Amino acid sequence: MDRTSNFMPTPDQDVLDIQPLRTLAPMFPAPLGVNTFNVPNTTPPLIFVTSAGQFPGGVGAPGHPAFRSFAAAFGAQDAYGGQPASSGGQHDGGGHPASSRRQDGGGGQATTFADKYAANGGQTAANGATNLGASADSPIDVIPISAYRPTPPPVIPLDDDDDDNEHFTGNQTSASGRKIKRPSHLSGYKMSGGLGSDDNNGVKTKRNKTSHRKAGADNEFTSVPLSSSNPREAVEEVLMNFEALRRRHLQLDAAQESTKRPDLKIGAVMMANNLRANIRKRIGVVPGVEIGDIFYFRMELCIIGLHAPTMAGIDYMTHTFGDKDDDSVAVCIVAAGVYENEDDATDTLVYSGSGGSSKNNEEMHDQKLERGNLALQMSLSRKNVIRVVRGFKDPGCLGGKVYMYDGLYKIHESWKERTKTGINCFKYKLLREPGQPEGMSIWKMSRKWVENPGTRGRVLHPDLSSGTENLPVCLVNDVDSEKGPGLFTYITQVKYPKPLSSMKPLQGCSCLNACLPSDTDCGCTQFNGGNLPYSSTGLLVCRKNRLHECGESCQCSVNCRNRVTQKGVRVHFEIFRTGNRGWGLRSWDPIRAGSFICEYVGEVIDESKLNLDGEDDYVFQTVRPGEKTLKWDYVPELRGLQITNNSADTFEPLPIKISAKKMGNIARFMNHSCSPKAFWQPVQFDHGDDGHPHIMFFALKHIPPMTELTYDYGDIGADSSGIGSPGAKRCLCGSSNCRGYFC
Repeated sequence: MDRTSNFMPTPDQDVLDIQPLRTLAPMFPAPLGVNTFNVPNTTPPLIFVTSAGQFPGGVGAPGHPAFRSFAAAFGAQDAYGGQPASSGGQHDGGGHPASSRRQDGGGGQATTFADKYAANGGQTAANGATNLGASADSPIDVIPISAYRPTPPPVIPLDDDDDDNEHFTGNQTSASGRKIKRPSHLSGYKMSGGLGSDDNNGVKTKRNKTSHRKAGADNEFTSVPLSSSNPREAVEEVLMNFEALRRRHLQLDAAQESTKRPDLKIGAVMMANNLRANIRKRIGVVPGVEIGDIFYFRMELCIIGLHAPTMAGIDYMTHTFGDKDDDSVAVCIVAAGVYENEDDATDTLVYSGSGGSSKNNEEMHDQKLERGNLALQMSLSRKNVIRVVRGFKDPGCLGGKVYMYDGLYKIHESWKERTKTGINCFKYKLLREPGQPEGMSIWKMSRKWVENPGTRGRVLHPDLSSGTENLPVCLVNDVDSEKGPGLFTYITQVKYPKPLSSMKPLQGCSCLNACLPSDTDCGCTQFNGGNLPYSSTGLLVCRKNRLHECGESCQCSVNCRNRVTQKGVRVHFEIFRTGNRGWGLRSWDPIRAGSFICEYVGEVIDESKLNLDGEDDYVFQTVRPGEKTLKWDYVPELRGLQITNNSADTFEPLPIKISAKKMGNIARFMNHSCSPKAFWQPVQFDHGDDGHPHIMFFALKHIPPMTELTYDYGDIGADSSGIGSPGAKRCLCGSSNCRGYFC
């Protein structure tokens, strides 16, 4: 597309006229809305501007919340003249599409200067109070920075849902004058070098005791080094540990009827112990992070080094450019719908600057060209690439969000205009760099298909399940002229060789209405080791050798949280033609780690019948999968938990074998991969035969829309020459840790 700028400002828009930051006298950013401007050369080079003079109770006092916020902002992060970061990275080759066992069916803060662009002319602060020493006819009260003692590193910010507010630390007041109180459940957790800091030295902190410790369920966290040096695998490991710990704490909080935020708590712990990836800030690509990756918490962006602030929508740093000058430029922005951002186009984003409004829209004021806004303006002149993360409404959770990394953009234009609320707002037009993989366009396209399946092209059959599934299963072919898979009967329930009534019954619970996490007398809770296996939103907390759901023998209602897999699929699936692995399975919806995907449905057969029928490429058997699958959520050394029924070393195969050759469901189209997206979990709810449970699939990680769903068929080893055992098939998954063969 032609990206030549022909922007002409309207009467309501002003083109920004900004001087390079290096031409201005060095100043620290004024805390929390206090305006500053250049001072004569006779003043100290490093100063702190107060709004009430040099008095003990003023803003300049060391004990004042505004000063603590100011000091914390430079105590451990990239302060003025901070370390420059590298300007690039590499993509990892892992995470490629999977193969099949069959071929035919299967920051550094920017310094501030005079806010001459603000409508109030710099005369009033954000809360409307007059700024003493900030006008042309009033002297500036300054205090040498050397007069203050050093401050400890900042703590993790509190609210990761406020996408476009600036990143504050410690006890502060907001721009509107409201006091920001730090929740008690985060006390004691401190950063080791700050968000995105280049400091690798950890800070030892004392962890407060919690109610979980009193219950004997929450133990000390230990720093555990990442098991892989591969950037992609390291990022996935960090995210998997975060999700494992978050779900576990959510489970514990639910048992004690707590409303705490596990994502913030776990993120603080991981950051404090350097359990993260890509610690250094950088311009451009973040190693191990791929375009199209999705996230469900802002803290996830932080621990993998994609976007450092957990509150601010603009991440920026000081960088040395080719002319040997340092400038504070933006490195990443999160567009999550808090401001009036125009993001309907898939390769263009008009991003609104930060500031000017509070959550409750009280005391609106014009935005100021400082901090993140200033960094964006400097990126326009420096023409550096900026990572863009788009935020969308989570289709699976009312009020939730999904964040997708959409790739690298550059700012091409900037201006100032008046918003609907009547304040002056900075606007930045970003264009996506060409030649990148698709990101947001896939999301938009898949959501369009969900709303109107008729818009999906190359459809061979609108519903392969013929209405037996909760949602239609679309059959498409965008590759060749193949008209569909081989003939089979679509069923949604496993066919056992004998009736369920003749099988061992499963003892149920006697709970009224629903099983409660805090009810230790619940029989199903006892079956599952003392905790309900699912979170309140239906996510599997941890993998087990066998899981018990409530069934017909239970007295609880059908809405009990311990009834998940038996309710069927809740995702829009499509069966599609792959390039070299026959047919595959993928989803139009994003799938969250721990979510139920589907059951492997077919005929339960015995070994003798399998041998008589010859080779069957659609047989599921519980052969030992890869270590990544077995160790999903298995981080006892990190959690300090003693787990005996989840160990990868105690894996025992089950006698059950299910053939989906003649009859089956969507699971028969899930191909193999040594880097799978899903894993299988034995579940029982309608009978007590331990050797023949239901085989349910859950998401191993967050799965973006239109990503092929795969699982590990199993590892049967190799001989001394490295060739797979007899009966092994060559793997085509192409992942960085491909074993070469599978059963």
